[in-house]
Amino acid sequence: MRIDIITVSPELIKSPFEHSIIKRSIDKKLVEVHFHDLRKYALNKYGKIDDYQFGGGAGMVLMIEPIDKCISQLFSQRKYDEVIYMTPDAKTLNQKTANKLSSAKNIIILTGHYKGVDQRVRDKFITKEISIGDYVLSGGELAAAVLCDAIIRLIPGVLGDETSALTDSFQDDLLAPPVYTRPSEYDNMKVPEILLSGNFPKIEQWRHDEAVNRTKKIRPDLLNTNED
Repeated sequence: MRIDIITVSPELIKSPFEHSIIKRSIDKKLVEVHFHDLRKYALNKYGKIDDYQFGGGAGMVLMIEPIDKCISQLFSQRKYDEVIYMTPDAKTLNQKTANKLSSAKNIIILTGHYKGVDQRVRDKFITKEISIGDYVLSGGELAAAVLCDAIIRLIPGVLGDETSALTDSFQDDLLAPPVYTRPSEYDNMKVPEILLSGNFPKIEQWRHDEAVNRTKKIRPDLLNTNED
């Protein structure tokens, strides 16, 4: 997989890709991540990429021309499965979306900034818009890093145990059950006996039941939705 990230602040977003699982996946050449500084496509030598919005109002807007230049250059080099815009006014990222995107070959992620981007960018280029929550960040860089992490960990070979991702929260519209490790007793708190029994069918049933109970208590909305 190749991911091209268009950003006003490339230094802000690079750090998450230089550590842990994502770095190992890049080192193993399971994924390529490229950062594109939008200011390199600026309209003048002063790095102009934004302007006031028509009709008045607070906040600057990223202009269409620099973004058009950057995306068009990428389009001239390869085909892309998705061009994603990170923005709070979109459908919220969920596990189903991450699963689908993990099978893509090439994607572009455009990070918003200031008041957002000229609507014509969204109309002309964007194939999918994603939010990571009902709140506003200073820019889309951190949101893009979240999306990339959610996608990359699902690529075969990235995790040491490829079945691990299949048992994560949300894979089956349930939260994950409780997990325990050694010691089996600590400060008078004991690990449930079933997990020490070696009876794996019963253990799996216990985990399922706990997942359902936890979901009912914390996120009952997950039990009543079929949205992608």
